[in-house]
Amino acid sequence: MKKDDAEKREDFINYKSQIADNGFSVISNIFSEEEIETIGQMIGQIDTSKETFRKSEDLFAIRQFLKEIPEIKDLIFNDNIKKLIKEVFGEQYFVVKSIYFDKPEKSNWYVAYHQDLTISVDNKTVLPNFGPWTTKQNQFAVQPPLDMLENIYTIRIHLDDTDEQNGALKVIPGSHAKGIYRPETIDWNTETEHICNVDKGGVMIMKPLILHGSNRTTNGKKRRVIHIEFSDRELPEEIQWSEKERVE
Repeated sequence: MKKDDAEKREDFINYKSQIADNGFSVISNIFSEEEIETIGQMIGQIDTSKETFRKSEDLFAIRQFLKEIPEIKDLIFNDNIKKLIKEVFGEQYFVVKSIYFDKPEKSNWYVAYHQDLTISVDNKTVLPNFGPWTTKQNQFAVQPPLDMLENIYTIRIHLDDTDEQNGALKVIPGSHAKGIYRPETIDWNTETEHICNVDKGGVMIMKPLILHGSNRTTNGKKRRVIHIEFSDRELPEEIQWSEKERVE
């Protein structure tokens, strides 16, 4: 049974509240089986030899994903995603970063608890309150002021069923509201861990400051995720977002 507009609005309010309180929300059935299949086929046809691609036994990743496969945008930004962006983030939010991750069936890729503390920009320069800087595969990244990080939302689109046995994200609820939170200072007497199981075609929305990580794959099943970050902030004129793009 389809939901009416009032029920959908209530859902959006609940998602926004969950993200504000806990730093994340998991939402099912954003993409159909057919949409996920088509997205996977399109990714499987691309040339993987470029500098923005990272390929190993444990991980395959595409940086600047939406730039590398521009024809995939119409599939990614379906009506459900557009509504989420508008109602949960805000009408002024735009894409600032995109990555595709493929954690293969036998992956030993383990990610320790961390916060996402950098943004991707087009060049490196000296700016007050911006730093430190890093460069990966010709991509400049910098830690911006805290309020800019607090304003970002991330959507993680799941192309496979994901649970704790194939690298689902584990998070510490509420940690996004505690500023810069060093993993080595986690007090497990007061903090709790939550595993974010997401069904194929579902999404996880998270704040980049939430402490998160993932375990190695143990069930022989792959985990493919499209990671897209959104902001509504403009940067100082000396730098630009490396992937700024509005969702029409």
